[in-house]
Amino acid sequence: MAYSTISKSSSFFNTVLYTGANQTITGVGFQPDWSWIKQRNSASSALFDAVRGATKFVESNSTNVEVTDATTLTAFGSDGFTLGADSSGYVGGSSQATVSWNWKANGSGSANSDGSITTTATSVNTTSGFSISTYTGTGSAATIGHGLGVAPAMIMVKRLNASAEAWVVYQQNLGGGTTPQDKYLHLSSSDAEGDSAGMWNDTAPTTSVFSVGSTGVSNGAGGTFVAYCFAEKQGYSKFGSYVGNGNADGAMIYTGFKPAFVMIKRTDAGDNWNMFDDKRVGYNYSNYRLFANSTSGEETSASAQRIDIVSNGFKLRSNETDANGSGNNYIYMAFGQPIVSTNGDIATAR
Repeated sequence: MAYSTISKSSSFFNTVLYTGANQTITGVGFQPDWSWIKQRNSASSALFDAVRGATKFVESNSTNVEVTDATTLTAFGSDGFTLGADSSGYVGGSSQATVSWNWKANGSGSANSDGSITTTATSVNTTSGFSISTYTGTGSAATIGHGLGVAPAMIMVKRLNASAEAWVVYQQNLGGGTTPQDKYLHLSSSDAEGDSAGMWNDTAPTTSVFSVGSTGVSNGAGGTFVAYCFAEKQGYSKFGSYVGNGNADGAMIYTGFKPAFVMIKRTDAGDNWNMFDDKRVGYNYSNYRLFANSTSGEETSASAQRIDIVSNGFKLRSNETDANGSGNNYIYMAFGQPIVSTNGDIATAR
């Protein structure tokens, strides 16, 4: 199989740390179209994107509806974003240490009519394999265009206008990798993998569309939704799976690049979504974790689950069940940078 290789991944993803709000954050390296922001002490995660527009966010740890708050992220800029005073305490408050994970799509996007539901807008970057779409649900089986040109490896969907509607996640290795279209996870909870035809209509995504059934969390009638879709790109992104060995000298997970961001979720039982990056602290055995589904603060203790970030993947360094329980099943998403040889060529991932 032929793959396209990204030679400069920092043009599409970057982590930026900052303290406090009411300022302009720079150093992203591009105009972000999706910014996932989380205070590092104890706070909700706020997800903003250029399709829904600045000041509008949803929380990864909650089933809450979309919030509009003019004191949060007020604008996307050419090298970052601008923050208001943050009266609600989501994006840095007065003096809170905060992390922002930033992805590039293609601005505010335009309608996509590839599926039976025409999206309100789809912003897509086919080079990095990432798209953002908004759509209105019908309450019956439907398809939605994602714009990637290849089948997504992972999809994250959130209903925006109804409370008590969890995030729903598709990943290509759910169901043991044989029936991922039958399965789902909830980003907003620690729940194990579930099975429902109502989520993805038991239909695998194609090169042009993904399918939804009749359930309220992915296609409720009159519901407004946002969908983040990801395709694998050699040297930049990987959406894989592994089995834990329950040993502090854990398995080496090969991605084919040095990760800048890793998120891990156990699938066969309830456990947290673990989030790591190369900026907090960034050197090995001190890669602090945060939880996508929780308001818990950053874990920095020696007993916390840690990973080593290495040149071609990540190595598990704990026996905690969140990421390396003996015989337990896990999925992960990783973004990073290609392996570059001494002559400047991109090494081949295999």
